[in-house]
Amino acid sequence: MVKLNRRIIQILTAIGANPYFSNFVNAKIHKGSSKAVCAPFLNCYSCPGAALGCPIGSVQAVLGSMRYKFSFYVFGMIALFGILFGRFICGFLCPFGFLQDLLYKIPTPKFKVPKILTYIKYPILLFFVVLFPIFLTNDVGMGDPFFCKYLCPAGTLEGGIVLVAGNPGLQATIGLLYYWKLGLVGMFIISSIFFYRPFCKVLCPLGAFYAFFNRISFYQLELSKDKCIGCGKCTRTCKMQVNPVENINSKECIRCGECIEVCPTNAIKSNISNFRNKN
Repeated sequence: MVKLNRRIIQILTAIGANPYFSNFVNAKIHKGSSKAVCAPFLNCYSCPGAALGCPIGSVQAVLGSMRYKFSFYVFGMIALFGILFGRFICGFLCPFGFLQDLLYKIPTPKFKVPKILTYIKYPILLFFVVLFPIFLTNDVGMGDPFFCKYLCPAGTLEGGIVLVAGNPGLQATIGLLYYWKLGLVGMFIISSIFFYRPFCKVLCPLGAFYAFFNRISFYQLELSKDKCIGCGKCTRTCKMQVNPVENINSKECIRCGECIEVCPTNAIKSNISNFRNKN
């Protein structure tokens, strides 16, 4: 039941965040006032169908500007979502995470991402999102959106490919950087077939940001040690390579709920479901 509800929420979120379907045909970007509001998940501003802005892109735009060095609005907004939900947003709301979920369903041999690689997203957040746009600036004091420009495959897949394909003017300007980004997209599409959510695990700075809130967020998973029989089903099921018995609210947990579904003794529940049961 959790898995079905999660899929429905992911589909509705992906559609709701990108409702301007005609823009994909026209290869145009929606520029309405709603773009001033950031989505709590990764969804490129340049995606033709996007109704909202991307929090990572917005952070870099402000940090790299000549007038501002810190975006209190954007950081405050994503911090609020982190405090409320932690990485539940990654598991239930992020369209790019949903795409990786679908790619992983393709029948192939499956592999695990080496744990050491999961730490890369933290220096990505620190350097490519925060420090580089502030300190690596041009002659007029403006910095590039380094993560969006050089690393983000979501922006290329959601926006870059569609916009370039539909605009002859843009086609005349593409160069090595565009092909580099296409290579990243291809790498993550292929790797997502064999590894579960490689972008989320290794590269996503927003996931890294939300990870810091997993242990303190209002939404929590809870393990009843009295009910746990140590069968290990939750650990074997977890595609994010978390051991719920040892660390039920690990930084890597995206709160997908699959451990809840497979537990034979109902030892794992969310604090929200426990609250409902008590009332």
